Amino acid sequence: MRKFIKTIAFITFSALIFSACSTPEKVETLDMEKIKVEIQAMEDAYAAGEKAKDADAVVVYYSEDAINYSRNMEPNSGRAAIRENIANNMAKDTLGNYNVYKIVDLFAEGNTAVEIGSWTEFDSYDKEIGHGNYMSYFEKRDGKYVCVRDMSTTKAPVKSGM
Repeated sequence: MRKFIKTIAFITFSALIFSACSTPEKVETLDMEKIKVEIQAMEDAYAAGEKAKDADAVVVYYSEDAINYSRNMEPNSGRAAIRENIANNMAKDTLGNYNVYKIVDLFAEGNTAVEIGSWTEFDSYDKEIGHGNYMSYFEKRDGKYVCVRDMSTTKAPVKSGM
């Protein structure tokens, strides 16, 4: 029995030594500032597209398989459905309000990133009239980030004319 215990102890000790000496898997260091600049540029382009009432310019933000969880409505699945919702909202807009989006927090690992941001709504006279928060999940595809899931929140009720 004593020989068995010594053998088990030797095998366990050897396994620990070999595992401690093995080289760890190389982890790629991400340039968070570069990712932040890239995603903020996407947010700025999204806002510019909204302001110009160009649904096609807005929807490039999303992947083909994206799901958008908008306030007070069922989720939109797929880029085409998201584009249709955006175009419908733009067609109904009689106020000329616009949004500005800003990254608050950004987390990235591998080919994914999660953005927590804030949005501010302005009227056509550049007066702030509302604000809220959003969260977007990105995947890097074909060398660039695309949004695959997003949702937005606010305490304010939905306005008519938007």
